[in-house]
Amino acid sequence: MEPVGRDDRQWYVARTRHGSELGVRNRLASLGVEHFVPALRTRGWRGRMVEKPVINCLLFVRASQADALALIHERGLPIDYIFDHATHRLMVVPDKAMEDFRRVLDLSTDEGGLVDRPLTQGQKVRVAKGPLQGVEGRISEIQGKNYVVVSLMDSLFARAAVPRAWLESVQ
Repeated sequence: MEPVGRDDRQWYVARTRHGSELGVRNRLASLGVEHFVPALRTRGWRGRMVEKPVINCLLFVRASQADALALIHERGLPIDYIFDHATHRLMVVPDKAMEDFRRVLDLSTDEGGLVDRPLTQGQKVRVAKGPLQGVEGRISEIQGKNYVVVSLMDSLFARAAVPRAWLESVQ
């Protein structure tokens, strides 16, 4: 049992076999394990709504290291954790980075506002208002629309349209 007031859970990066992401996600949910599999709902064959992973073979598990490893060794979950060769430990994503990444994947807005301060392409920004308030990333302009781009491990990226007026520079 976990001591009161102590939370040693972290977001671990894991991979699984191609095509088994959603099955692993369902199994994690049935075990009551906090997890995230980046997925989008799209129209599939015959116009039916289907869910597809955004990043093949990748998922995130939030647990203590012992519980995370027990998912493989005791529960037989078909996953492998990604090893961070710089720290010689399992790769961990900070809570704030994961929260921002999830929010950007889940939400996008096209509402506008006044632009009162200049921002340059690639500049680090924070969303100051709206449903993504507090998310930090880099600004990107694509075909006249402004996006906040959030990255995990400098190799996975998510973006959401955000009115330029809602962005503030981060030093």
